[in-house]
Amino acid sequence: MTHSLPENAPAAPVPAASAPGTVVADRGDGGAATPAAPARLGRLHATLPVANIALYLLWFGVGSFLLPLQVARITGTNDTAALSTASTVGAVLATVGNPVFGQLSDRTRSRFGRRAPWILLCAVLGALALVGQAHAASIAMLGLSWGVVQFIMNGYQAALTATMPDRVPAARYGTFSALVGLGVPLGTIAAALVIGGVPGEKFGFAGVIGGFGGRFAGENGYYLIAAVVVAAAVMFVIVSPDRDARALPRERFSLRAFLANFWVSPKGHPDFGWAFLSRLGVMLGYFIVLTYNMFLLAEHIEVPPQDLLPTVGFLMIVNAVCTVIASVVVGPVADRVGRVKPFVLTSGIVAALALTLPMVWPTVDGMLAYNIAGGLAFGVYMAVDMALITKVLPRTEDAGKDMGVINIANAGPQILAPSVAGWIVAAGGYEALFPVAAVVSLIGAVGVLRVRGVR
Repeated sequence: MTHSLPENAPAAPVPAASAPGTVVADRGDGGAATPAAPARLGRLHATLPVANIALYLLWFGVGSFLLPLQVARITGTNDTAALSTASTVGAVLATVGNPVFGQLSDRTRSRFGRRAPWILLCAVLGALALVGQAHAASIAMLGLSWGVVQFIMNGYQAALTATMPDRVPAARYGTFSALVGLGVPLGTIAAALVIGGVPGEKFGFAGVIGGFGGRFAGENGYYLIAAVVVAAAVMFVIVSPDRDARALPRERFSLRAFLANFWVSPKGHPDFGWAFLSRLGVMLGYFIVLTYNMFLLAEHIEVPPQDLLPTVGFLMIVNAVCTVIASVVVGPVADRVGRVKPFVLTSGIVAALALTLPMVWPTVDGMLAYNIAGGLAFGVYMAVDMALITKVLPRTEDAGKDMGVINIANAGPQILAPSVAGWIVAAGGYEALFPVAAVVSLIGAVGVLRVRGVR
């Protein structure tokens, strides 16, 4: 890392053979690309986690709290079919949004870079869509509005996740994978404290935070999340600006080529294919339980109605804290040892074992034990997942699109999980969710062994 561009200098064209994680820097002598400079990485250490925390505050705040509460208000009951409908419509549109916006950001040429315009635009449009969702009065409108939110915000996610292959050198993938992964647990904690009704004093947070619990479990929750997303996006593009992209090569637009580019041949890029399937399995196992988490506690664990929201929030915070601990420890360790596959495999095995705890111990204490063990396992996985994915991207030039395709492995399980979980509950009751999720998660983790190009 010997040289970097000034903040607003144009970037040179990206060579076709450049390795993922390099950023093209104009050295003045026609030389090859060099990794991002430490000063620029220093800013990303702060802004990238914050931008991801805002995103996952949205996913978990709406998906785990506001959406099921809105379904209950509209239908007057804990209607699993209605929740499944609203969740599935949203996830279908999310699946489309990620690769579409990813490829659009790849082709963008602006003085603010390729990703920043889409991060800002999607944050603003997503915030407006959230405000609209707050006023949905039917399950159909709720599903449609949630779908619009997910479609737009997957554009934000696609552009944001492309930042890592764009600007982070390969030697730092583990650390930055862990930082990106912090978005999930810290977004969860924020959602549980602010929306879920968990008193801040329970965790030693007095004063303002302690008074937030439950005050945003309605329309105000949507407004708050919308404001946080916009603020995080503005901070990201101002504090850690991208390079001017106007000098990058421009391709003539062809709708046929645009659509054809979404296909990544698993035969030509087998590591990419196996990484996709591995993430799909791990995430599907995770969402099978998460989708019906509130109803599971109400109907299976039989938590009293007055304690339901605080219990859900408390368990989510415990899970998230364990995820943070595991993630910040494992990410730098993975960088030092230069290996990620053993961590993915270990996380899958521990996650599967954790899912057996509520089977033999169907109480709040059993769910607490599950969330501790499962949180540690998920933290290990999140610490290295982005590092693994970034190492198997087919082409640096298509990083946004390819990260969008990989992110289908996040959205896809959200499409499948409500239906799969509904079938499982209908056939074997809520207790059957745990063994099925354990098997699916383990299969996904084992799939990483087929990735040959990553240790």
